[in-house]
Amino acid sequence: MINKTLFLTYFYLFIYILLSSGVILYNKWVLSPKYFNFPLPITLTMIHMGFSGAVAFLLIRVFKVVSPVKMTFEIYATSVVPISAFFASSLWFGNTAYLHISVAFIQMLKALMPVATFIMAVMCGTDKARCDVFSNMLLVSVGVVISSYGEIHFNIVGTLYQVTGIFAEALRLVLTQVLLQKKGLTLNPITSLYYIAPCSFVFLFVPWYLLEKPVMEVSQIQFNFWIFFSNAICALALNFSIFLVIGRTGAVTIRVAGVLKDWILIALSTVIFPESTITGLNIIGYAIALCGVVMYNYIKVKDVRASQLPSESLPDRITKEWKLEKKSSDIFVPDKTSDNEGSVGGNGSVSGMNIDEEAPLVPSSRLSHIGRTQLTGK
Repeated sequence: MINKTLFLTYFYLFIYILLSSGVILYNKWVLSPKYFNFPLPITLTMIHMGFSGAVAFLLIRVFKVVSPVKMTFEIYATSVVPISAFFASSLWFGNTAYLHISVAFIQMLKALMPVATFIMAVMCGTDKARCDVFSNMLLVSVGVVISSYGEIHFNIVGTLYQVTGIFAEALRLVLTQVLLQKKGLTLNPITSLYYIAPCSFVFLFVPWYLLEKPVMEVSQIQFNFWIFFSNAICALALNFSIFLVIGRTGAVTIRVAGVLKDWILIALSTVIFPESTITGLNIIGYAIALCGVVMYNYIKVKDVRASQLPSESLPDRITKEWKLEKKSSDIFVPDKTSDNEGSVGGNGSVSGMNIDEEAPLVPSSRLSHIGRTQLTGK
């Protein structure tokens, strides 16, 4: 008989990989001029933000699924606003890259996420520069360069968009720790959507008005309600699935699942999109970069284990982690003890995590609990 807990764990992992891969391929299909032909990435991102913000409002204010945190104007202006700005930037640049480069090459470039996050963490003072970590980051960078050199349809514009989006997302993750955690504010996915999505929508409005609104007025852009509605539903569901996976398994497991998802995506994209041609040099470069990422994650896991108290026995530690995971994953019970407590907790640096960029609103503070001392890609 299959263990129910183990079955649910693998089921959540399957749902996460399915949704993450589906959203990426769906967005590529919608944006690509060769397929649905809606080459307006800012508009698509605004649809996601508007829909996510509306759903979060209904869940918090109407159905009262979770309680809102105690948000002051000072915290909102100094923390939520800059985080939302970089969040909007990462989505804008990341989605725009689909217009120029293939899904497979985008997934290979996303191996740079730990490098970008480590650099930003060191610059912001949340992590320290170390020779062993630097050597791993160098290995990742060399692998990405080799993979880029082997790309048949290399496009400098698309590559710059994607890399810029990666660094914007890395800075957002670091700012989430620096600005929110230091103020003692923790957000679960629903409250994150509630506060950040509307603000990101506003930031996206300015480039949309200047860059895409004139195009929409003079061109025949097709708009299918059901396509965009289902696309937004998938993006929202992905955000929640990541939270469930982390609550069930921990941060290390979702990093491993993310690597598996990347390989599946690279393979699927070559089948679904014939222009996504992969060369031997692509694979070699990506394999080298992946080795650097795996070694880096191993170092971070060792750091976490070394920092644990020696007097704490393994069974006690497992029991404590399980209770924390169960408590943090239960987002459907409003917190009745304090207005400013969310269902997310934990501290740690963000330099080792692998966040899926399709659903980057899952707070990095939650992801700091197991297996690291911060990667989640559309």
